[in-house]
Amino acid sequence: MNDTEVSKTISQMVMFIKQEAEEKAAEIAVSAEEEFNITKLQLLEAEKARVRKEFERREAAIEVKKKVEYSKQLNESRIKVLQAREDAVQTVLHEAFSALAALSNDQAKYKSLLTDLLVQGLHKLSEPRALVRCRQVDQKLVEQAISAAQSKYAAELGRPAPEVSLDTAHWLPPPPKEGKHTHDDEFQSCCGGVVVTSADGKIVCSNTLDDRLRITYGSNLPHIRALLFGAAA
Repeated sequence: MNDTEVSKTISQMVMFIKQEAEEKAAEIAVSAEEEFNITKLQLLEAEKARVRKEFERREAAIEVKKKVEYSKQLNESRIKVLQAREDAVQTVLHEAFSALAALSNDQAKYKSLLTDLLVQGLHKLSEPRALVRCRQVDQKLVEQAISAAQSKYAAELGRPAPEVSLDTAHWLPPPPKEGKHTHDDEFQSCCGGVVVTSADGKIVCSNTLDDRLRITYGSNLPHIRALLFGAAA
């Protein structure tokens, strides 16, 4: 083989090797491109999933916050409604106390009422001797009512009335200021009536107008609420 043929063979071999290398490089480039695209797609999908998850988490947190805020506002509204209703009921109660305080303005009717309250208290007490407490401003009326009550007691029950004395050592609280009852007057004033006790003071029957109203108020509170706010209140 002469030099020309050797040179030609070498050139062919170089071209073959070069072509092989180019084809291999192309394959590697295609494979790398495919791998890159797959990895890029995976990363993109992973990021999308992360973003979706974060969005869902934030959306859920916002929804929870909305529900908490709604529940808070609902509770605050209910409390305001309940407070308004309680204020309305208390207003009615104080108006009733004020009306009771005005009963003593009519001396004749008030004396008759005191007589009935005394008879009831003495009957309930069923003691041979009793003490009567009243407001200091009612002293004269109560002294007159005691005699009337003893007579009425004997007539209605058919037995002698107990011995009754006025307890001047323990007066009931004075009338409400200006005849108007307020929250500040609670247990600091008395609208009228009497308290009948045993001689030793151990048995007490309170027949004050205030206590009678409180008893009536407590037992009729559901009915009062129904009248003010409807049956469903």
